Amino acid sequence: MPSNAYTPAGPGGQWIGGEPAVLVFDVNETLIDFESLNPLFERVFGDPRVMREWLGHLVMYSMTITLSGLYEGYFVLGRGLLKMVADIHGVAVSDGDLRELETGMRTMPAHDDAEPALARLRDTGFRMVTLTNSPSTPGGRSPLENAGLADCFERQFSIDAARAYKPAPSVYHMVAQELEVPPSACLMVAAHVWDTVGAQSAGFTAGLVTRPGNAPLPLRSLPQPNIIARDMPDLADQLVNRWRS
Repeated sequence: MPSNAYTPAGPGGQWIGGEPAVLVFDVNETLIDFESLNPLFERVFGDPRVMREWLGHLVMYSMTITLSGLYEGYFVLGRGLLKMVADIHGVAVSDGDLRELETGMRTMPAHDDAEPALARLRDTGFRMVTLTNSPSTPGGRSPLENAGLADCFERQFSIDAARAYKPAPSVYHMVAQELEVPPSACLMVAAHVWDTVGAQSAGFTAGLVTRPGNAPLPLRSLPQPNIIARDMPDLADQLVNRWRS
């Protein structure tokens, strides 16, 4: 096994490294539910599955912008990609549709399992922050606040401060530097392998929450998640049982 690979924790697994000083949570899809946007896509495209097509473009083009040395805000990018996907499908989108998309991106509800698991981790003494691609509007509320989860966290970090999207190493390093801990003391929790790989490549450990549509990528050339959890309660169980029982 290559030196940058990890053995997952959990049944039959072995954790490599000590207790993380900070749990760093992704927000979009990990904690809040993109499926809440489905009604908009069903109305505009006649098929709610187009939401996943748009979301795939959102991930791909956020990375493209960063790799190209450019930057565009998350919500502006989301609106532009809705226009692009509409052109691909030969349908029209109105200014009202674009406003509805941005409002939806800002106000997605939390997954049902998120708050109880986060409260358990907080109450058992874990230090927790978030790191997300979606910023708050100056003077406004963040998607995490709108989802009712902000009180679970010490701080909210956004890629807006680094002007680069995950999985750029600078984004993860920004969090470690701001918290004055080494990257190795941070455990990134995300529902996407591209995020866990990015975090591990920046020196973090990582936990993968396998939300529907997400799974580990079993390539020996890639670092594997230290923890693989089927949902947030499973993640909390593994962390509490390892370090708080």
